[in-house]
Amino acid sequence: MNVDLEKCLGCGSCVPYCPMRALSIVEDQLSINHDECVECNICYRANVCPTEALLITELTWPRIVRNVFSDPLMSHDTTGVPGRGTEEMKTNDVTNRFVEGHLGIAIEMGRPGTGTRFYDVEKVAQAVAKFGVKFEVLNPVTSLMTDTVTGKIKEDVLNEKVLSAIIEFDIEEEKGPQVLQAIKEVSSQIETVFSLDVCAKVPSDNSLPSEKAAYTSGITPSINGKTNVGLGRV
Repeated sequence: MNVDLEKCLGCGSCVPYCPMRALSIVEDQLSINHDECVECNICYRANVCPTEALLITELTWPRIVRNVFSDPLMSHDTTGVPGRGTEEMKTNDVTNRFVEGHLGIAIEMGRPGTGTRFYDVEKVAQAVAKFGVKFEVLNPVTSLMTDTVTGKIKEDVLNEKVLSAIIEFDIEEEKGPQVLQAIKEVSSQIETVFSLDVCAKVPSDNSLPSEKAAYTSGITPSINGKTNVGLGRV
């Protein structure tokens, strides 16, 4: 995001709309902290600037990564899905990504107000990669990796900041507790917040493999059930 200072009145109408607090009024004009701006375009689309001083400019690599992960109206080239760019594990009833005997794990990093940088995403990805996880191919974070065996992310995007990014992978059920323990340990080394999702197909004995993995690793889960009937695919 940029601002035409010749048009800006310094009224501050756009400031409250920034989810990253990257906008401020300095000496009666709008100042944009470009290091914190995630290019979500929320301030622009709020349409509150009386002089249309906010400007969307064409972004180049690697800064464009901020935009496609943070603007829900932009789609990733690699997935065709907007925003965080994955269909996520909640569509498993349709996609069948995670089969019986396996766990689907998603780590949703960053939120409005905090965001996340890819050097933190890489730390978490590398922590779980040691257990032989299979990163989801149809996930835009995976597309930024130079090595899906180690979880290494492209060097030139590591300092880019986005509203949120999801690491998503498949792992054998028996390795689940080790992976969750590794996520707990790496959580103290990152600068952002995350939500941890674990899903599994319910076997014929009606047990909950995801619940077992969570409790075994010392995590108290919030159990949620979801059945998608796939109408979005019709």
